[in-house]
Amino acid sequence: MKKVLFAIFIISLSNALLSQEKRKLITGKVLDSTGIIKNANIINFKTKQGTFSSEQGLFRIFVSKGDSLSVSSVQHTPKIIVITERILNQKKLTILLKSATYTLSEFELKRHNLMGRLDIDSKDVPRDVQDSLLRNIMDFSNVDFSQKDYKIDAIELARPPIVNTMSGAMGMSSGGASTGSTSKDSERLWALRKDLAQKKAFPYKILSELGEKFFFDELKIPLDRYFHFLEYCNSLNIETLHKEGKFLNVIKILRDESVPYLEIIKKE
Repeated sequence: MKKVLFAIFIISLSNALLSQEKRKLITGKVLDSTGIIKNANIINFKTKQGTFSSEQGLFRIFVSKGDSLSVSSVQHTPKIIVITERILNQKKLTILLKSATYTLSEFELKRHNLMGRLDIDSKDVPRDVQDSLLRNIMDFSNVDFSQKDYKIDAIELARPPIVNTMSGAMGMSSGGASTGSTSKDSERLWALRKDLAQKKAFPYKILSELGEKFFFDELKIPLDRYFHFLEYCNSLNIETLHKEGKFLNVIKILRDESVPYLEIIKKE
């Protein structure tokens, strides 16, 4: 029994050695109609060994007569090559792959007059829609312009009045106090005008900085809801953060708030 098993082992080993000796190393090149194909996969179905083409489209692999090579690449139709005696003798193989053709499903292309630029497309928005958007962003009904800043005026009010003791003297001190009061009113008025100008310019400034693709493609904010979306986010002080240069915080708020905002306008 041991002799029989030993004989079977010797025969199997001999067949394996003979099979290994028959395998030859061949060199190949993968091409298509435009030129070389790099990173193409080449697999020997019989030996389960594989390789891939280099930057020059070249590869090397062990084969024997009758082996089947599978050659595949992205965007190309796979191909099966059967190794013949001629290929073994030449030790070279050139493989030509065909580009794969993908058929798209039918879709409807609707014509529109949009140019893809906000400054141009916004002109096609109806006038009443533009007025309503601007009316919302420029609504200062909650601002009390009659309220005084008593922390500043308290210093002036605490000073005792200067009384002229010389007859015929001109009221210089009175004029000075009046000039000081007028100057402070002018400063507050200037600060108010500056704040209003910044509020008006903020939507256009942040749009130019972050780009139309950020708001309308990434966040998917409708064009006619742009000003309303900024007003929605302004409760989180995005204008103040932008003024302080905290752009990453502003971007994070816009991204986070765009999700619930879109859900809200869908329900309207």
